[in-house]
Amino acid sequence: MPDAKRALWKSRSEGRFSGLAALVLLLLVRTPATAQAAPWIMLMGQGIPSTTSVNPVPGGGSLTEVRLVQPVLMLQAAALADHLTFTGTANLEGLTIPNGELLPGGWGEGFYDRRHPHTYAHELLVTGQDLLRGTGLPLRLSLSAGKGFAPFGSDDPMSRPVFRYPVNHHLAQILERAVGIVGIRAGPVVLEGGLFNGDEPTGPGSWPRLSRFGDSWSARLTLLPAAGLELSASRAKVHSPESPSGAGPDDWKWHAAARLDRRVLGGRLYALTEWARTSEANGFFVLRSLLAEASFDVGGHRPYYRFEQSDRPEDERTTDPFRAVRPHLENSIVGITRFTLHTLGYGYGWPAARGRLEIRPFVEGTLGHMRSVGGGIFQPGVFYGKSSLASVALGVRLSWRMAGHRMGRYGRLLDEEAMPAMSGPMEM
Repeated sequence: MPDAKRALWKSRSEGRFSGLAALVLLLLVRTPATAQAAPWIMLMGQGIPSTTSVNPVPGGGSLTEVRLVQPVLMLQAAALADHLTFTGTANLEGLTIPNGELLPGGWGEGFYDRRHPHTYAHELLVTGQDLLRGTGLPLRLSLSAGKGFAPFGSDDPMSRPVFRYPVNHHLAQILERAVGIVGIRAGPVVLEGGLFNGDEPTGPGSWPRLSRFGDSWSARLTLLPAAGLELSASRAKVHSPESPSGAGPDDWKWHAAARLDRRVLGGRLYALTEWARTSEANGFFVLRSLLAEASFDVGGHRPYYRFEQSDRPEDERTTDPFRAVRPHLENSIVGITRFTLHTLGYGYGWPAARGRLEIRPFVEGTLGHMRSVGGGIFQPGVFYGKSSLASVALGVRLSWRMAGHRMGRYGRLLDEEAMPAMSGPMEM
């Protein structure tokens, strides 16, 4: 792209992002006054000290590591009768797992068989919600701008019962982008659309390139046919996610899911089934995923299970077999590996600090196998020394007021039953 055109695109991209933020504030000013509600602020957090053993790792053999994972600090606040909200999430994995977390099958942002650390600023989002309240229209409207999740796919795995992240994390979510999101609900139908920058983070301290804001888009349709039940379908175009300059190929993504979260038989049942498909380089590479997971909470006990069959692109590795050459180009993909995994776990939680803190020790095991699909020179049986895999994790999930939080959903467009109530907010 010539320098003059690049400068023009950058100026327009930054202008679109600033314009959306200004529109949120304008609509807030013009929103009719309603019953008074005091401004509030709530602090939340989570951390999981854990031990993970994996066999095999790249090159063969086994490895055990002790780490503090998923250390997050969150701040949520609201004002103007809850019309204006702020969501801020600081993720400290760049300090606790700078070289990633052991995760057989995991990939993304240059890591392989390790989950990459997320950026320090995981979410920084301002939302104007229920902007049509008081107008008499049977609609809910929300506008969001900042850094966070694009409206695509399922909830972030951090806010789900299973400890280990799924292989399909980068097939089923689009995260840590500069986003502008419009959401509207009419009856049991929710439609969200968003613009964002296509480039993925390159490290824990990286920020979205505002010059690329608007080069990618996504949309998600959610149906709420019954209390606690959600049916969703998503579509996205992500421009050059692996190349910050924008010179790489596009990803075209599909996602469909059914989610259940409701009280049954004296406990709480959660279940998710999802399908995802990502097409890269005009369909030359196609990655597919099918996942089903469920948990049942009763009396502090939480048994859970996940089945997953997901594809992973295999890139050229560096001298470190856990890392890939960056930036990734379509001609650096040397194969596709399909992972079929069964994960079974159990945790027991109890409250402390007057119910604000939950302490939940857990044990979790994964068994599965991997095989090459679609040709290519990468052969997992050779690279790992065998085609079967196993991992065991022991840990303690420490959660401060995190119950019911769903990372990646903004604007309060879902039913309360589908989003269980958190501990009450603290008034300012």
